[in-house]
Amino acid sequence: MRIDRAGWPFITGPLVPAALVAVTGRTTGRRGLRRAAWPFLGLSAYMALFFRDPDRRCDSVPPDPDEVLSPADGVVMVAGAPQEGVAPDGEWQQVSVFLSVVDVHVNRSPYCGEVVETSYRKGSFLAAYRKESAHRNERCEIWLRDGDRTVVFRQIVGVLARRIVTRTRPGERLATGERMGLMKFGSRMDVFLPPECTITVSKGQRVRGGETVIARWPAAG
Repeated sequence: MRIDRAGWPFITGPLVPAALVAVTGRTTGRRGLRRAAWPFLGLSAYMALFFRDPDRRCDSVPPDPDEVLSPADGVVMVAGAPQEGVAPDGEWQQVSVFLSVVDVHVNRSPYCGEVVETSYRKGSFLAAYRKESAHRNERCEIWLRDGDRTVVFRQIVGVLARRIVTRTRPGERLATGERMGLMKFGSRMDVFLPPECTITVSKGQRVRGGETVIARWPAAG
């Protein structure tokens, strides 16, 4: 199983006290002390699960050029009209995905194009499923442009997620479904699409990053 490189400090960290407790228990003959290592091993195993980075269909099969894919695993919170005061200036539709602590947290680009702008804003750490988290929480916003098509998406941290990892910058070009970062421990992702796109998911639907089609552009020509 592939593990995102950001996860290794969290995976190996609990192994150190686990080893110390186990060795101490063995040398002293205290069986109960050796059993105390299991919670640390369990925490390390959970961290490996959290930072897993599975391959998805877009990694082997190029998506249709008119498809917009989910940027993350999770449950759709918003699909259609944008939440008040959340979208960028202009006319947009919104698709928001809530990631729980058991979902894959590697983030993928919902569409292809050049990264023309990125911005990071500090903020609160409200629960990511709350409406106000969309405009009050810490976040990173990315603007993608492919010809006359523009997609905006945001990585937004939640009550447990305290760090955003964004592995792209202006001037780079992303492919649809390409890995571009992650968020640590529960969060949400918002995608903003122009009115001409057709939203193909609904609120409450479970989606998979890099696989589920969340919207389609009108066919070229």
